[in-house]
Amino acid sequence: MTQRNSERCIRQVTRRQMLGAAAGGAAVGALMLSGQRFPAAAQDATPEAMAQIGGCMPEGWTAAAPDENFLIAFSQGTMNHPWRVAMVEVNQAYAAENYPNVELVVTDGQNQASKQVSDVESLLVRQPKVLVISPLTAEALTPVVERALSEGIPVVTLDRMVDSCVSVHVGAENRPIGKQAAEWLAEKLNGEGQIIEIQGTAGASATVDRNLGFMEGLEAFPNLTVAASQTADYLREPATSFMEDMLQRFGPGEIDAVYAHNDEMALGAIEAIKEAGRLEEILVIGIDGQETAFESVKAGEMAATFTYPYVAPEGIMIAYQLATGEAVEPVVILDSQRVDADNVDEFLGKGF
Repeated sequence: MTQRNSERCIRQVTRRQMLGAAAGGAAVGALMLSGQRFPAAAQDATPEAMAQIGGCMPEGWTAAAPDENFLIAFSQGTMNHPWRVAMVEVNQAYAAENYPNVELVVTDGQNQASKQVSDVESLLVRQPKVLVISPLTAEALTPVVERALSEGIPVVTLDRMVDSCVSVHVGAENRPIGKQAAEWLAEKLNGEGQIIEIQGTAGASATVDRNLGFMEGLEAFPNLTVAASQTADYLREPATSFMEDMLQRFGPGEIDAVYAHNDEMALGAIEAIKEAGRLEEILVIGIDGQETAFESVKAGEMAATFTYPYVAPEGIMIAYQLATGEAVEPVVILDSQRVDADNVDEFLGKGF
């Protein structure tokens, strides 16, 4: 890969701005950069360091001609969650409607890093113009992403990152969301209480950052502590089981809040809490912004959720722009919003 002496940058992009730019025929970004491998772990990246994980283009790569038919490969880490299903289906629908010259091939890693690595290896044989990937874990998928770049294929990562520089990364910022969640709970609990944390998939950059951001937010509130924490793989059933155990371990008045790394796990925790008759004493918050979470907030069961865009249709839009030589930012950050009882009516009907 080559490196140009250009300024790296992060652009804050809202969904409305992204779709407006596409409708107007404008490029989403302003730069097409090349770079070298980013040495630090993706999950440890600060917002400033994030600017270094995008911008790597293969040596000698050429853009597709306007009338050329080409392949875009999309490796999804798992389809076991409605958020990830929405990521795939909305990107597919947008491609079908707007890019008749594109063949979009999608694979499902089935929540197994080894399966996703094998999927990508098979996709590389087909020499796609761009590889789009939402990696299950950074460590496991980094080598095959580096291989794609070395074989002349640009890489766009969606949501989660890998531990090396890619062509473009698109997603929201997980660490700030975690910090905002901690600060919101601190306000609601007057800076005191015990929290149960339900983490996502071990080793995933989103899991690490949502935890680190939350712990950073709690640093200003020494009387607000995490009493127990466990991964539940972003799934509802394991979260329900873990919460049932926590309700046995901690009696009435000993749990003040639950911080779940996504809405599915938050809803699973709520099922257990309701069954135990303790919902009035425990605040539950999640992340993602799925419709059932908005409905739960409206019903007074979930206290809050933080929207996390499912990177669609932004994912395929940016992959197409990259493939056809349009200027694209190396890192595109999508916006997130807190949804609670004060503003939930604005979001009802808009979740996935």
